[in-house]
Amino acid sequence: MDLELRHLKIVRAVADAGSLTRAATALGLAQPALSAQLKRIERALGGALFVRGREGVRATALGELVLDRARVLLPAVCELQEEAVRFARQGAEGYRLGGTHGPLLGALVDRLARREPGVPVTTHTSWSEREIAAGVADGRLDFALVGVCGESAPPGPGRLAWREVARDPVCVMLAEDHPLVGRREVELAALAAEAWTDVPGDGCFGDCFAAACVRAGFTPACVYETDTASCVHLVQVGRAVGLCRATFPVTPGVAVRPLAGAPLVWRHLLGWHPAAPAADRAAEVLEHARTAHARAQAASASRAAARDGRPEGAAPAVEPA
Repeated sequence: MDLELRHLKIVRAVADAGSLTRAATALGLAQPALSAQLKRIERALGGALFVRGREGVRATALGELVLDRARVLLPAVCELQEEAVRFARQGAEGYRLGGTHGPLLGALVDRLARREPGVPVTTHTSWSEREIAAGVADGRLDFALVGVCGESAPPGPGRLAWREVARDPVCVMLAEDHPLVGRREVELAALAAEAWTDVPGDGCFGDCFAAACVRAGFTPACVYETDTASCVHLVQVGRAVGLCRATFPVTPGVAVRPLAGAPLVWRHLLGWHPAAPAADRAAEVLEHARTAHARAQAASASRAAARDGRPEGAAPAVEPA
């Protein structure tokens, strides 16, 4: 039997898991099937790679040798594959943008399309920041427009270049007849009895929200994770209050208010692969994203001024939603 990359992945998985049972689960295999494959690998390499015991498995001297090589080869092959995909696609024209769901992605698409008419702009959206970052890393996308909570690290650290577009306080969406709508800002503690709604994601925002609630003295009784349209509907009918970014567009039946003291902050980030051809356009795309955000923020300020009865352009007492 010739040794293949998948065999090295099996050896690494067994070593990382520390037992055949856990390794089989991680690999999606039945344990007998994994044991049979490991025996064939050991025969091909000329000796036992692991010593089996009650507490799991331990690598032999031969196993350590194979693992040392596998931990060099596997990342190198992965990087080679990503670079090959990027090279094969580097002749593609236009902008391939990936982003989590939100108005800033649409605003960026509009700016790029206006500035370069005739140049295609395509988008891919996902609830998963990690999926978007992976798409940029392997060359399927040129830029990632995602968000992270507070000072949290962006997805895929070390693989992509990231720059901050802007940062916003996280706001609350209320039904237009909610008792707290008359306030210019809302204390998080005042919402302790409410059900909540928010879009799903694989970042740390859910944990950050839960921690902010604990600091405010309560634990959310109910959180509905669903798509944006359903979140808006639940707010409109008074079934829940929602979390949103400060640039959330005007929506009938929904009032947006800042949370007092900005207990949650959202950072908008633009990411790209530094070795990809698109890196040459990163500064320009970043500037477009910042301009798009600034305009959305100005529109929010105008709405807040009209809501509070201030002259347009007058400074609000708190940063508006």
